[in-house]
Amino acid sequence: MTTDRPALRRCVAGDLDAFAADAWGRQAVLSRADDLAKDGPDSAAAAFSDLFSLDAVDELLAHRGLRTPFLRVAKQGQVVDSRHFTGEGGVGAEVADQLRDDRVAALFADGHTVVLQGVHRTWEPVTRLATGLNADLGHPVQVNAYVTPASSTGFSAHYDVHDVFVLQIAGTKRWHVHAPVHPDPLRDQPWNDHAAAVRERAAQEPLLDEVLHPGDVLYLPRGYLHSATAQGEVSAHLTVGIHVLTRHAVLETLLAGLADDPELRASLPLGVDVSDPAALAPHVELVARRAAEYFADQGADRSDRAARRLRRRVWSGNRPESLLPLRQAAAVHALDADTVLRLRHGLRYRIVPDEAAGQVRVELPDRTLELPGAAAEPLGTLLAGPPVRLGDVAETEPGDAAVVARRLLREGVLVTPDSVGGGDRVPGGTTDR
Repeated sequence: MTTDRPALRRCVAGDLDAFAADAWGRQAVLSRADDLAKDGPDSAAAAFSDLFSLDAVDELLAHRGLRTPFLRVAKQGQVVDSRHFTGEGGVGAEVADQLRDDRVAALFADGHTVVLQGVHRTWEPVTRLATGLNADLGHPVQVNAYVTPASSTGFSAHYDVHDVFVLQIAGTKRWHVHAPVHPDPLRDQPWNDHAAAVRERAAQEPLLDEVLHPGDVLYLPRGYLHSATAQGEVSAHLTVGIHVLTRHAVLETLLAGLADDPELRASLPLGVDVSDPAALAPHVELVARRAAEYFADQGADRSDRAARRLRRRVWSGNRPESLLPLRQAAAVHALDADTVLRLRHGLRYRIVPDEAAGQVRVELPDRTLELPGAAAEPLGTLLAGPPVRLGDVAETEPGDAAVVARRLLREGVLVTPDSVGGGDRVPGGTTDR
C-alpha cells in the first residue's frame, strides 16, 4: 500500500497496511477520535467539523431545494412515504417532490430519523472526501447522512450489501454489531432475503456494543449486522458506503464479452420447455463449451478487456472536484506562461501512447482525447498532479505545452487555482490517476 492515502487516513487509525491485510472485507474496526487525531492534523474534538454538521443539515433541508430521492424519513425501521414531507415549490417551481421543511421538522420532532441520501452530490466537503476515498480504496463511494432524534432508533438490525465507514459527526450513538448470517453479500442479496436469520442473530450477544462520540469511526464490512440508537441528544453521522468490486464482478465482466458470439445470441428453439433439465441440457453444454473456448482464446487480452470495463465503473463512480464554469472558460482565454495549472482533483486518467498513429491518447472516465505525439512530453508534467507554471512545462517544440494545456483546460482535465469550487483546500482529496 502506498504511504499517502489521506482520505483513508481520516477513517482508520493506526497502520493502514495492517488494516488492508487483516480488516478490509473481514472484520469490524472501531477507530476512536483520539487515535485518529494522532495520525492526522485535526484535534479529536474537531476531527470532522470541516466535513459536516447539524447546521449543514438545516442548510440542505431549508435552502437547497432538495427533491426525492435525496431524503428518506424512517422510524423504528418503517420508511415514511415521501408524500408526507414533499410538495410543490411554489410559483415557477411547481415540481411536486420538493422537500417541505415544515413537514420534515414535524416528523423529526416526533422521533423520526432523517436520512440525507447522496450527500457526496450535494455538500462539497463531503464530495471531496468521497472522491478521495474512491482513489484511495479503488472502489466507488457514496455518502448518506443519518440524523436521529435523542433516544431514537431509525432502523432495526440489518446488513448492507456494501462496506461502510460510519463517521460520527454530532451527539452520540450506541451501536450493536453482530457477525454475518450471509457473508459477503452481493448487491442482489439484501438482508430481507435472510430476515429470519437476521432477527435470530440480532437477539444474540453482539460482537461490538459501543457508543460512538464525535470524531469516532466504525468500519463494517458488508454483511455485518448492525443497529444504532441515539443517546440523550440529537445524533448525526455520515455513512460512507463503499460499493466494492468483487471477483464475481470480474467474472461478470469477462462473461460480457460472450455477447459478441452470434451463436450464443441465437434464440432457443420455439416451444422449448426451460423447466425440463433434459431439454435444456444441450444448450447448457453449448454455452459451457463456447465459454471455455472464449476464455482459452482471449489470452492476455482477458485482463485488458476486464480492466477497461471495470475501470469505467470505478472512474465514473465519483465526480471529480467541482469547477466554476465561467472562471474555467476565462482561464482558457487568459492562458499564458505565468498561468499555474494542475490536474483536477479526483479525475482519473490513463495515458496511452500510439506510436503507429503518431498520437498519444488520454483515456478519461467518459471519453478519450487524441493528441499529437508531441503532446507526450508536456502531458507528463501537466498531469503529474502538483501545480505547475505553464512556462516551466517541458516541450518538444515551442508552443506545444500551451496547445496541450489549452485543450486540457477546455476538457476540464486541468484547472487553475481560481477555477475550482473549493480552491486548493482538499481535505481527503487526491491527484490519483
